[in-house]
Amino acid sequence: MKPPDLNLLVALHVLIEEGSVAGAARRMHLSPPAMSRTLARVRLAMDDPILVRSQRGMIPTPKALLIREQVRGIVELAQGFLVQTQGFDLSTASRTFSIRANDLFVGAYGVKLAAILKDHSPNSVLRFVPESDLDIDPLNAGSIDLAISSSRTFGADIKVQNLFSCSFVGIARVDHPIFNDEITPERFVAYDHISVSRRGRTEGPIDTALTELSLKRRVTYITPTFHSALFAISDSDLVLPVMPVAMLKSTEHLGLRLRSFTLPIPILDLMIVQAWHPRLEHDEAHRWLRRTLKELTSD
Repeated sequence: MKPPDLNLLVALHVLIEEGSVAGAARRMHLSPPAMSRTLARVRLAMDDPILVRSQRGMIPTPKALLIREQVRGIVELAQGFLVQTQGFDLSTASRTFSIRANDLFVGAYGVKLAAILKDHSPNSVLRFVPESDLDIDPLNAGSIDLAISSSRTFGADIKVQNLFSCSFVGIARVDHPIFNDEITPERFVAYDHISVSRRGRTEGPIDTALTELSLKRRVTYITPTFHSALFAISDSDLVLPVMPVAMLKSTEHLGLRLRSFTLPIPILDLMIVQAWHPRLEHDEAHRWLRRTLKELTSD
């Protein structure tokens, strides 16, 4: 049996990313006809067209979309191995660092991290991705380099490092009636709340604390991101009950007339962590990324 041509994996990765034979040809330093022949070989090997024509040009097939992140992970893992064996130079490296984090973390630290990356590795790219509802572990699949989260539900083999402890405040528009008197637990639940949840959840630690006081809040608005929640409360009587203090400053540029308040119920601080797969533990570029993020968030 003839062994598979592993070079086709790189071509497959570039073709899916570019969505164009001409674009893939430029990245792989091939002529368009040579890239077209390579696409034909990829199609034969994958038993799938991979790219099909549409009114917008060429688009990936469902199978191409399904395997895209897995293929990218395999290619970047191989590239990382070769870099280690040849010696590592961050200033000339060309890496795409993929980080899964929520919108507030990206708003607070994304631009700062991008500026540091540009100074140290001008050929590299910073890519933030949202959480996914797909039944796939992106760290094990190799589709992301780091997961930034308060969650501890990682696999036993996943490496985890604490970044910072995060406390919370409530937030509402600056002239909200909740500020007209002392904010007691009873007045806190008198106004409709927003829940920030990618999965559409309405309950959390706040509800547990309220239950102990025989109180219940009413969640009437659910949104997947904090930034959309901030715009919603800026022009309504809704209350956002859990806003990370560490991220407050990063929202000032939005120009929204908002005001924070101390929560009238006890809510435990959360530890924000960065997590990665063991295969990247000794990758020099990845070690630099982890160290930089730790230093950046320590402030």
